[in-house]
Amino acid sequence: MVVELPLDEEGNKIVRIGHSPDPDDAFMFHAMTTNAFPTPGYNFVHELQDIETLNHRAMNQDLEVSAVSIHAYPDISEHYALMNCGASMGEGYGPMIVCKSGITEEEARQNPIAVPGLKTSAYLGLRLAWGDCEVAVVPFDEIIPRILDGTYVSGLIIHEGQLTYVDHDLDVLIDLGKWWNAKTPNWPMPLGGNVVRKDLGEEVMQDITNYTKMSIEYALKSPDEALEFAKAWGRGIDDDTNRKFVGMYVNDRTIDYRQEGRDSIRLFIKEGQDIGLIRTDFDAGAMRFIGEP
Repeated sequence: MVVELPLDEEGNKIVRIGHSPDPDDAFMFHAMTTNAFPTPGYNFVHELQDIETLNHRAMNQDLEVSAVSIHAYPDISEHYALMNCGASMGEGYGPMIVCKSGITEEEARQNPIAVPGLKTSAYLGLRLAWGDCEVAVVPFDEIIPRILDGTYVSGLIIHEGQLTYVDHDLDVLIDLGKWWNAKTPNWPMPLGGNVVRKDLGEEVMQDITNYTKMSIEYALKSPDEALEFAKAWGRGIDDDTNRKFVGMYVNDRTIDYRQEGRDSIRLFIKEGQDIGLIRTDFDAGAMRFIGEP
């Protein structure tokens, strides 16, 4: 059954887009949520929350469109389809386990590791690389402060922390993006994707996916305004760091996963099934990507 969306005063369908409060997501969605280009028939509205909260909201089918962790996607696949655009993938970089200088990998493994959520792709990557570890869930923007104050020996950092950790003289024990690249035929590490609710119907799903792709293309072609908007979500990062971080996760791969990107997602999910973190009845090989060529 196709669900009818509520309409605004002009008769446009209101579509709520959930994304995490970080610069790359804000950059991607800036154009379509600020009316930088026409989106006839649609009114797109931001809803910003951390990725772990978005993962759980998607399980309740709260939002029409949402950013989600690839790790969490099988749990919501009955109700949502992955778009073929909007990927966050690590091309030789990714989430990292960091610690104070002098800490060894063995010491880190012997103590709880601060992680940003159990349904994040970063956590799945950690488990694939290091096996079963004792962890503590900590809001992503508090992980570095909790390492610095000694609460945790090490932590798994995401978002702009992947760049700002150097400002705190922290060491990297493992870069999961590099680890995944080495484990595969140099495929990018899948982290996040955008999903659209299936009960909106095929036409609306395709429309929303096309507008999302147009928004990403618009931002990449005219980046200055989108970068300024994105910086507001970078928790005090400077312009250079903002531009570098956005460039890491919004690029040609974000417009189209391409075949190796789609293959990498399927393998990442299969590996998660093999270690018991992802439901085994999900058929990764049969995954559909809305807008796939």
